[in-house]
Amino acid sequence: MKMRRKILLLCLGSTLGALILQTLLFQRVSGTMIYNQSKAENYNLLQNMQNEIYTFVKNIESSLIDIYNEKEFMQELKSDGDIETLRKNNYRLAYRKAVEEFETSDGVVAFYIYNIDHQIVSTYRRAVTPKHNYPKNIYEDSDMTNADKVKEYVASDQKNMFVSSYYNPYRETNLVRFVLKIYDNVNTSDKIGYVVCDIDSNVLTKIMDKYSTHREGYMWLQPSGDRVIVETGNLEESNQEYYEEVSKRIRENNTEQIADASAGNRVLFQVPQEKYNIGAYSIMPQDILEQNQKALLQNIILIGTMMCIILSVVTIFVSSTLTKPLEELTGTITQIREGDTKKRVDYLKDNEIGRLGREFNEMLDEIERLIGHEYETKLLLNKAEYKALQAQINPHFLYNTLDTMSSIASIQNCVIVSNLCQSLSNIFRYSLDMRHPYSTVAKEIVHLKNYIYVMNVRMREDIKYYFDIADDMLQNSIPRISIQPLVENAINHGLKNKRGEKSIHVKVFGENQILNITVTDNGVGMAAEEINRRLRENRQEQVESGTSIGLVNINARMKMLYGEEYGLTVESDGASGTSVILRIPCVRMEEAETWLK
Repeated sequence: MKMRRKILLLCLGSTLGALILQTLLFQRVSGTMIYNQSKAENYNLLQNMQNEIYTFVKNIESSLIDIYNEKEFMQELKSDGDIETLRKNNYRLAYRKAVEEFETSDGVVAFYIYNIDHQIVSTYRRAVTPKHNYPKNIYEDSDMTNADKVKEYVASDQKNMFVSSYYNPYRETNLVRFVLKIYDNVNTSDKIGYVVCDIDSNVLTKIMDKYSTHREGYMWLQPSGDRVIVETGNLEESNQEYYEEVSKRIRENNTEQIADASAGNRVLFQVPQEKYNIGAYSIMPQDILEQNQKALLQNIILIGTMMCIILSVVTIFVSSTLTKPLEELTGTITQIREGDTKKRVDYLKDNEIGRLGREFNEMLDEIERLIGHEYETKLLLNKAEYKALQAQINPHFLYNTLDTMSSIASIQNCVIVSNLCQSLSNIFRYSLDMRHPYSTVAKEIVHLKNYIYVMNVRMREDIKYYFDIADDMLQNSIPRISIQPLVENAINHGLKNKRGEKSIHVKVFGENQILNITVTDNGVGMAAEEINRRLRENRQEQVESGTSIGLVNINARMKMLYGEEYGLTVESDGASGTSVILRIPCVRMEEAETWLK
């Protein structure tokens, strides 16, 4: 397939794949997403509705509390006198309170005052007609007026106003009931009576209708443990059984399992109201959510189709500008592959393909240069191999010559010369054996003593050496030529300008699986802080500078072999002696190859 077709298929395939994946993911998660959004919206609406209902109920409570301003009535009610006398003296009290304390918009239809023995004291009923009729006493028919809930409230310790309802057969609707206990002004724990106020449920229905956003939704108010107060909206037949089940559970105080009943083609929302124990509930059909989901899905499919058409046109146009120079480039490569090595790319515009062409031309020039250089390299390699073979002969010639000199000196009774030649032979043989990068502490000490012997002959034995070597450390492995340079450093830098007695103390001991090697001199001291800084930095240019093996080189070698936490440390006050400490892991010879790898 040509590149242009591949680009087109790749772009279309990627777009269609992304759209299909997005659609599948949308179908999977959109239901939850829309549900959560709808839940938040409905919850906020219910919350705002509850706040307004709370304000309304609070105003009703304030009007009922005004009963405490009737001091004569409160005194008579507290005296627990004859009920007939109490009724006679206060028969218009309920009427006066209903008319004076409440607004017309409050919708008060009946007002009752009772003593603590549930005996009616005063009654008010608004515009009694055959169609608008209300009981003279809520206890005339307790089952019809739901009066048993009032008795339960009066007998309880609940301080807040009680909210309930009952079905009025004349009005053919629910009436909302508010009940407030009357306490003794002096002994506030003694209940002496209560007032009952019934209002038209249309007052609350109007509030609820303001917060109903969907005609298909259904909302109602219901206290926990009691019947429904008021309801509004359209309850579908398919949700009737579900609504009755939820209402029943609320009436039975089984509210913990209400959420479990939310299934099928509806969603339940609820917002409690703690003070007056009025819960607001809403049932939202799932069909409304699915309609939004289908609309979004249709929009996605439409957008995807338009994107595919636009993308096809754009891809065809763009791919033509990309593939033409690439085709020229591949044609040039084919000619070069067939033997025309002088051929070069002509498309050198200032873009990615042009830069690719320039880089390709430079690569061809570099290849030609490397081919010429390769021949020279092979010649140099042959010369280097010859010199390497020749260099392998020179050390052996040196060892043999020194051994011969030692034998001749011994025959001529020149013991110092004989020993010096033998020590030098051992030093060169040990130093130049690079086939084995690791040695033992014992062999390092032998090498060091050969070096010390040579230096003593050279410097007339004016330096005293002390050795403190732990026996259990002798067979531990150590990189070859690690201790001798430390002693050489002490001689050249610490003791060179020292007057009087000169000494070097070499100590080797193990501690916590760490091999510690300390070389201490009593010389003129060193700038320890500066040297330690250089050792910590371990910079490559410092390691590579110079030809002698110094502290920096040994430190770099140890860190390379064992890690950054190992190496050299210098201790000195700058005036009276120096200690150089080498720390490496305790590694047996059989384990050394593993560390080297």
